[in-house]
Amino acid sequence: MAITDSTALRYTAQDPDVRLMLRVRDDDAAAFEELMLRYQSRIASLMTHLVARRDLAEDLTQEVFLRVYRSRKRYIPGSKFSTWLFTIAHNLASNSRRSAARRKEINLAPSPGADTGANSLEAQAVAASGMMPTRQLAKAELREIVEWAIGTLNDRQREAVLLNKFEHLSYEEIAEVMELSPSAVKSLLSRARVNLRDMIEPYLQQGARAETSDKSE
Repeated sequence: MAITDSTALRYTAQDPDVRLMLRVRDDDAAAFEELMLRYQSRIASLMTHLVARRDLAEDLTQEVFLRVYRSRKRYIPGSKFSTWLFTIAHNLASNSRRSAARRKEINLAPSPGADTGANSLEAQAVAASGMMPTRQLAKAELREIVEWAIGTLNDRQREAVLLNKFEHLSYEEIAEVMELSPSAVKSLLSRARVNLRDMIEPYLQQGARAETSDKSE
C-alpha cells in the first residue's frame, strides 16, 4: 500500500526517530549512530528471546541495522520508526527459524551443563522458586522465572508478549510487525497471559509459603 504524503508528514512531525531516519536517508552518519545507540540493545534482547542463541541473535541484530542502512534511500515514513524497525527484526527472526527448521538444527536436547535458552533459565527458576527451604523470591530471581516462562511460549505468543510488555507496542503496531490483525494479536496475548500465569503461579505460591514460614519462626 502506497504511503500518502499526509501520512509521511504526520509521522515525521510526531516521531523524533523518524526525523533521525530521514537524516540517515540524507547520509547523516551521526543520525545513524544515534539510532543504533537507541535501539541496538533492544533489538539484541528481542532477537535473543526469538532465536534462543546469543551468537545468532548478535548476527541478526547486525543484519537489522545493515538493512536499515541499505534501505535508507527508499525510506518513507509510513509508521513509527520503531514499528518499521521491529518489522525488519521480525522478518529476519522468522526467516532464521524457518532455515533452522529446514536444516534440522533445532536442538531439542541440549547437552548436560549447556547454558542455553529455556533449560538454563528453568534451572535458575527452580532454584529461585522457594523449593529451597525458606527461600524468598527476590526481584532478580522473579525476573529469571518470568524470562523462563516466556521462553516456554510458542514463537508467536512469545514475540507478541515481548513487543507488548517490554517494547510497549500497541495491538495495532504489533499487528503491523507480525502481519496479523489486531484481533489476532489480542487473542495471542490473551492465551499467552493464561499460559504465563499457569507457569509462574506455582513458583509464586511456593515463595509465599517460604516467606510465611520465615515470619512464623
